[in-house]
Amino acid sequence: MLVRLLYVSRAVDTSPAAIEAILTQSRLHNPASGITGVLCYGGGIFLQAIEGGRTAVSELYGHIQRDERHKDVELLAFEEICERRFGGWTMGHVNLAKLNHSIVLKYSEKPEFDPYMTSGKVSFALLEELMATASIIGRA
Repeated sequence: MLVRLLYVSRAVDTSPAAIEAILTQSRLHNPASGITGVLCYGGGIFLQAIEGGRTAVSELYGHIQRDERHKDVELLAFEEICERRFGGWTMGHVNLAKLNHSIVLKYSEKPEFDPYMTSGKVSFALLEELMATASIIGRA
């Protein structure tokens, strides 16, 4: 059974090297577990969609909750799905700080997107738009 999980967290270390290390680790380990998804980062906040088998996604989310590189981890959405939306990415990446403010403003009260202040549905809609506008990089 396929599921999709969407969560938000704050980065403990906001250095570019720390963010790149998380992406590299994801891209190395996710294929063997059948995990796909996208990681958005900006302003010290991660927004991540993870797709795959229910057990694999649940185990990965548990690992993220215990990972010392993340704090304030909050589940935004968890659902059974018929098909993947991010199947082409072992872990795509979006730098939220570099997005066109008009895209962000479409889904947010302010030009800085804060997934802590929006619903999972709104956060997922933003991810859908980012995918449609080719803003997601790191296709693997």
